[in-house]
Amino acid sequence: MAAQTQRAVLAGGCFWGMEELIRRLPGVTATRVGYTGGDVPNATYRNHGTHAEAIEILFDPEKTDFRAILEFFFQIHDPSTVNRQGNDIGLSYRSAIYYVDDEQKKVAEDTIADVDASGLWPGKVVTEVEPVGPFWQAEPEHQDYLQRYPDGYTCHFPRPGWRLPARTQG
Repeated sequence: MAAQTQRAVLAGGCFWGMEELIRRLPGVTATRVGYTGGDVPNATYRNHGTHAEAIEILFDPEKTDFRAILEFFFQIHDPSTVNRQGNDIGLSYRSAIYYVDDEQKKVAEDTIADVDASGLWPGKVVTEVEPVGPFWQAEPEHQDYLQRYPDGYTCHFPRPGWRLPARTQG
């Protein structure tokens, strides 16, 4: 019998590029983009207040884990920039991990510590680590955007030099 699907919620700039790359990871079973971490109920693209553009990820824990997803997350966006990714500037484009339980919080904190200790990124991680709250699904035109517009805008790409070395248990 297969393990239950697990959920991750991440923000790292424009949600289009994050969704397109993360959806391809082995073990990821579903993604959707939306708004979370802010102050407006029923957030929309035109009215999302202090919410971040985010991606909700469902994954099979028998094929991947939260740590692997986070390592890729830190490779495809710059977690050392405050409220910015590429040309996108503002609170909506902040880097954040919205953990669903204490185990995810610990994994997030450990992964951030490893990213900082590695010295591979251009600066210290500014990624927020907060408990998950309501996730407001974005409008249909934002879902699967780069599937429909393959040449559409994105500032996300894997950076080969930003790959964490294997973690040693200590």
